[in-house]
Amino acid sequence: MSKRRVLVTGGAGFIGNALVRALLKAGHQVAVLDNMSRGDSNRLEGVSSEIDFFSGDIRDAETVQEACRGRDIVCHLAYINGTKFFYEKPDLVLDVAVRGMLNVMDACRAHSVADLILASSSEVYQSPPLTPTPESVPLIVPDPLNPRYSYGGGKLICELMTLHGAARHMNRVVIFRPHNVYGSDMGYEHVIPELAMRAARLCAKMPSDSAIDFAIKGDGNQTRAFVHVQDFTDGLMKVIEQGGHKEIYHIGNPEEISIAELARKIVACFGCKANIIPGAAPAGETARRAPDISKLRALGYYPRIPLAQGLGDVVRWYAERI
Repeated sequence: MSKRRVLVTGGAGFIGNALVRALLKAGHQVAVLDNMSRGDSNRLEGVSSEIDFFSGDIRDAETVQEACRGRDIVCHLAYINGTKFFYEKPDLVLDVAVRGMLNVMDACRAHSVADLILASSSEVYQSPPLTPTPESVPLIVPDPLNPRYSYGGGKLICELMTLHGAARHMNRVVIFRPHNVYGSDMGYEHVIPELAMRAARLCAKMPSDSAIDFAIKGDGNQTRAFVHVQDFTDGLMKVIEQGGHKEIYHIGNPEEISIAELARKIVACFGCKANIIPGAAPAGETARRAPDISKLRALGYYPRIPLAQGLGDVVRWYAERI
């Protein structure tokens, strides 16, 4: 892909920052729009002088218009993430989703932006009918009364708006669905950071090789497939450079692990053994999730960092910040 002028909304977030750095490395001219509600300017340390930064809320139409002016591509990542927010502030999650998407669409049309790359989520299909899960499975909101689905529902709306709204006025719209991206500084409202920090506190009180009681949510048999942020970013760059118009791509690593085994591996990072104590599962919990990445493999994507290799450094990063 030729060198382009790219706007990354949410570019100071965990995934956004990784994308900004990859785009700069590839020689693109990069701008970032972020209000720092969940982003962190420290994430852009070392590259802040190389980007144009717009401070503002994705729900503010004037700010979005200004940021989109003169861009060739908009990568729309700005959103409210973290399970805590889904349950406690579903109205905010939906407001950011819908108003933000409308503002991005309007600004792209007003300034003749050629390409829109939308960040969606595996939450749009919730509990899939088959695993590994392809992009073609039905999208559902199982229970509109459960505030958890504010996140997946908002993403589902954004996909529809992109495919049936933005696509009418742009050269190319592409959607990607991240699947459990992990890495240092990914935030604190996710399973790996939560388990890592709790394990660090418990193991610090115990002799090496001790067995500790370690509570988890659910019975531990639920599975997830985690992808290291470096692998994820490689996949996202493939989508940006080669993704087809109105195509959807799952980005992840199909290597599955149960939550119980994940907890054991995290506790083992601190020299202890975990006696898993099952607990109540959150309402709406999905039993199994792993992506089918066949479409992305066809673009040349292959994840290179297995969980066993990538997990230790991330766990230690969080342990050092207790």
